[in-house]
Amino acid sequence: MMVFITGLAVLLLPLLTSAQPSPKIYERIQAAIKAAANQTEIDYTQFVNPFIGTSNYGNVCPGASIPFGMVKFSTDMTGYAPAGYVADPAEWIRGISPLHDSGTGSSLGTYGNFEVMPVLCPYGFKTCATTLQARIRKRKNHTDDAAPGYFALTLDNNITMEATPTRRAGLERFTFPPYAKSYFVLDLSNDLPASFAGGELNIDPEKGRITVGGQYGSSFGPGRYNYQAYACYDILDGGKQKLEEYGVWTGDTVGLDAKGPNMRRVNLTLNLIGGVYQSGALFSLSPPNRENNVLNLRVGVSFRSVEQACANAEEEVGSATFEEIRERARALWQDKLKRLELDIPNTHSNVTQMVYSSMYRSFLTPNNATGESQGEYLDTPHPYFDSLYCSWDTYRTAFPWMGLHSPEDYAQIVDTYIDGYRKQGWMPECRANNLPGWTQGGSSADNIVGHFAVSYHNEAQALGIDLQELYAAMVADAEVNPPEWNTLGRQADVYKQYGFVPFSVLDISSTGRQTREGSRTLEYAFEDFSLRQVAQLLGKPDDVEKYTNRSLSYRNIWDKFVVSDGFKGFFQKKYPNGTFQFTDPINCSPNDTMYESRPCSLQGSNINGFYESSSWEYSWFVPHDTANLVTLMGGNSTFLKRLDHFFDAGYYQAGNEPSFQTPIGYHYANHPAQSVDRVREVVYQNFNYTDSGIPGNDDQAAMGTLLIFHLLGIYPVPGSTQYIQLSPFTPKYTIHNPYLGVSTTVTVKNFDVKSLQEVIPEGTSAYVESVTVNGEPSPRCYFDFYDTFKKGGDIVITLTADKAAADDCQGSLPDSLSTGGFSIVR
Repeated sequence: MMVFITGLAVLLLPLLTSAQPSPKIYERIQAAIKAAANQTEIDYTQFVNPFIGTSNYGNVCPGASIPFGMVKFSTDMTGYAPAGYVADPAEWIRGISPLHDSGTGSSLGTYGNFEVMPVLCPYGFKTCATTLQARIRKRKNHTDDAAPGYFALTLDNNITMEATPTRRAGLERFTFPPYAKSYFVLDLSNDLPASFAGGELNIDPEKGRITVGGQYGSSFGPGRYNYQAYACYDILDGGKQKLEEYGVWTGDTVGLDAKGPNMRRVNLTLNLIGGVYQSGALFSLSPPNRENNVLNLRVGVSFRSVEQACANAEEEVGSATFEEIRERARALWQDKLKRLELDIPNTHSNVTQMVYSSMYRSFLTPNNATGESQGEYLDTPHPYFDSLYCSWDTYRTAFPWMGLHSPEDYAQIVDTYIDGYRKQGWMPECRANNLPGWTQGGSSADNIVGHFAVSYHNEAQALGIDLQELYAAMVADAEVNPPEWNTLGRQADVYKQYGFVPFSVLDISSTGRQTREGSRTLEYAFEDFSLRQVAQLLGKPDDVEKYTNRSLSYRNIWDKFVVSDGFKGFFQKKYPNGTFQFTDPINCSPNDTMYESRPCSLQGSNINGFYESSSWEYSWFVPHDTANLVTLMGGNSTFLKRLDHFFDAGYYQAGNEPSFQTPIGYHYANHPAQSVDRVREVVYQNFNYTDSGIPGNDDQAAMGTLLIFHLLGIYPVPGSTQYIQLSPFTPKYTIHNPYLGVSTTVTVKNFDVKSLQEVIPEGTSAYVESVTVNGEPSPRCYFDFYDTFKKGGDIVITLTADKAAADDCQGSLPDSLSTGGFSIVR
C-alpha cells in the first residue's frame, strides 16, 4: 500500500528484507525525476523500475528487452517463476537465458531455453558443476539491477552477469573475480517448464561458435504440441577472447554426471521412460585482461533454424560493443515512453515512477517474431507477433492504451490476429510459444481488432489493414463452430441455438472443455457487441441488428431469484431446457471458504460456471449495457448499495480482469464522485512501486495499463470510442500520437496533492466540476476518442472540493445499448 504523509512528503521506502533488487534503483529513479524538473530534453527511461511486479505473483520479467522484443535476457530461478526471474532471495539462480515472456501465469513457466551459467571450477574441467541441481547458486543481496535495455545480477561467488538486447539477439557480459578461470555451462535441455522433447548441440572450436536447438512444449496449451527454438553463441568476441577448453556433458537426477572433453556434439531425443535427462556444453574462455576478467558472449535466437539464429546475431549485433547495443535499446525505449509526457515537476515522484514503469511493461509483449514464424504461420508475408496470451486479459486495458498513442504497433498486431483467420479459419486467442493456447473467455480477439477498427477505421488501409477482411475474421469467430473450441473460436452453434452457452448440452459438432458456461455467455455477448460496432462502420444494417440482439444475450442467464448477502439477482449457468443450475455466487470469490480446493479455472471439474471468478464478480460484467444491469439489480439505489457491498465485503479482486471496470460502475448510477473515491481506494490498497507493486499477475501489462488509466483519471470502454472521466493523480499530462501527428494535453485545474490518499480528505479538491475540450463544454462523466485524443488539442478538467455538487453526470450518463448509446456515425 502507498502511504503519503502530510503535504508533499515522500512515499515511505519499502522494507528491504523482502525486496531483492538493489535499493539503489529507487534512489536512482528518484534522483532522475528530481533532476528532470530542470531539463528540457527528458530521458523517460530513467523513470522505469523493471522490478515492479517481480514478486507477489506478478510474474513480470525485468530482463533486457527492446519494445516487443523477441528476446528478454533474464536469469532463471528455481521455484514458481513463469517469467524466469523472481525477487524472492530464497530462490536459486539456474543461469541466464534469452527467451522469456512477461506477465503470464503459466504454472510451469515459459521459455527459459538455452541457459548459460558461469561457474568456477578450481579443480578443472571434469569437476565443474553442470547439471541443474549442481550448478544453481544464490545471488548477492540487492545487486540485481535493470533498466530499459539492460539487466544485471551478481552471484554469491562474485560473478556478475549482464545482458543487453536487440530484437532477436544480444550480448551477455560476465565479470569473473580477478584472475579466476572462467567456465560456462550452456544448457540444451533444461527449459523452465522442463518440456524438452529432443534436440542437438554442436561446438565449432575453430569458429568459436556453439549452436543449439530443439523441440520444447507449450507453456499454456495442449501438452502434445511442441515448438522449435534455436540459439547461436559466438564466444570469442571477435577474436579478443580465446577458447581454452570445451566439451559436452550429460546428467540426470539419479547419479548420471558425465563430461566429454573435446567432444563437439550432443544429439538427444525425448526420454520416453520419464525422468529429466540433461545435457549441454561446457567451455572455458580466457579474456583479454585477466585482472578485469570480463568476457562477452554474442547470442542470436530463432524459431526457424540455427543458421538463422547466427544470421540474426550477425545482422543485429555484429561487432557492436555492449555499450553501443545498450544505447540503441535505450533509444528505442525512449521513443515509446516519450509518447506520454507527465508534468514531472508537479507530479508526485512515485506516481511518475509507477506510470512509466507500467508504460514500459505495456511494450514488452506481445513478442515481435516477424520473420521467425513456424507451423501454420510459416513464411507468412505479414507481421508475426507471438505471445498473444491471453486476449481475454489484454483487450480490456492493454490494447485501448496502445490505441491512444501507437496505432502502427497496434495495426501490426491486428494483422497477426487476422493472419490467424487466413491460416486457420479463426483468429488466435491465447497463442504462446508459437502454438495455440487455451481459450479463456471466447474469441476475445474480436474485441481487440474491433477496438482498433472503431478507433482507426479512417487510417486502417494506410496502416495495412483491410476492414472488410478484419470483419470477415470477426464473423468467422462468431458464426463458424470449430471442431475443437478449446484453443480457437467459440462454441458458436449451441450459443446461437439457445441464446446462451448451455450447461450439459448435447453438442455433436464440436469438442471442448465443458466449463465456464456463465462467463463464456457474458464474454460471447460482449464479443458480439464488438461485431455490432464494426458492422456499423461498414454500413451493414442487418448485421448491426443481429449482433445488437446477440450482444444482449447476457440477459438470458440472469436469475432474478438467486439471493446472496441480501441482494437479489445473479448470473447463473443454465441447462438447455431453460432451467438454471444453481451456483452459490460466493463460490470462487475471496470469501469462498473452499477457495483453495475448489476448481475455478480451466479444470474439467469446474462446475462453478465462471472462469477464475465468482458470480458475485462476473455479475457486474456488462460493459456495453450497464444501464440495463442497473435495472436488473433493482434501480440506482439498490445498485449503489450492492456496489458498495461488493467492495466492502471483499468480493472485489483488483488483480482479476472481470473486476477492472467495476470501480467506475458508480458513473452508470449517476454518482461519478463515488467512482473517484473508489479508484483512489483501489490504487492505494493494491499498487505501489516495489517488487510487489501489482496485485497479482500482470497479464502482459493488463494490470499495468489498468494502473495507468487510473492514474490518468480515465477508463476505456473496449470496442467503443468512449472513455469514462475520473480524477487524475497528476496536474497535467500530454499524450502524443506520432502517426497522426497530434498531441492532446490534459490540464487539471485546482489539482490538490493532498487528494492523493486512500481516503480523500473532506474539503480537498478532487472531484470533477466541469470539462472542456478545445474550449468547448464537454460532458462531465465521459468523452469521445474522436473529439479528444484523435483530434488533439486541450482538455481542461476543473476539480472541486464540493463532492455533493460533483456527484452527478448532469444528464449525460455513459453510453449503454439499452439507452440508445454507442452509435457510430463517422
